[in-house]
Amino acid sequence: MISHPSRHCTVELQALPSRIGQVRRIVSAQLRYWHLDPLIDRAALGVTELLSNVHRHAQPDKSCTVEMELLLDRLTVSVRDHDPRLPEVSEAADIAPLATCGRGLAMVAAVSESWGVRPDGDNGKVVWFTLPAPQAAKPKPARPLRRAAVEQPAHPFAEAGPAACGPSPAHAPARSAVAG
Repeated sequence: MISHPSRHCTVELQALPSRIGQVRRIVSAQLRYWHLDPLIDRAALGVTELLSNVHRHAQPDKSCTVEMELLLDRLTVSVRDHDPRLPEVSEAADIAPLATCGRGLAMVAAVSESWGVRPDGDNGKVVWFTLPAPQAAKPKPARPLRRAAVEQPAHPFAEAGPAACGPSPAHAPARSAVAG
């Protein structure tokens, strides 16, 4: 039994438009695996914006690393590239209403709890954002089989008495002792 599944995922890629969709699917699948479904849309949007920025702006190459880490009650998503230039956040007033770019970091800020950028040595930077993890994502201890059987609701047409607690043990569905 694995009591603490891995809560860290890293993907290395070239930030090309054809790869960004693949990374969105990887992020979504990993968050489903971690039972963090409520975070999928915001995490996928944030990672798309960060990868799009690498594609548009990073020099000398488009190689980067996407990292997701769940620590306690925070999911951190980061993108590391090899361009040491830090991103500039555009002011909303400076962006034309119908512009198709220039809103990336503002969107990341809008969907995340916090975000930032830090230099990564002399050869790159890391842009990151955090999302609060829902309570349901935290590991739960396994419940004893007997207790789980008692918690089953009675059939609405059952008579009062021992049979009202659910099916008899011989006909009860099998239950796993391993918590998911």
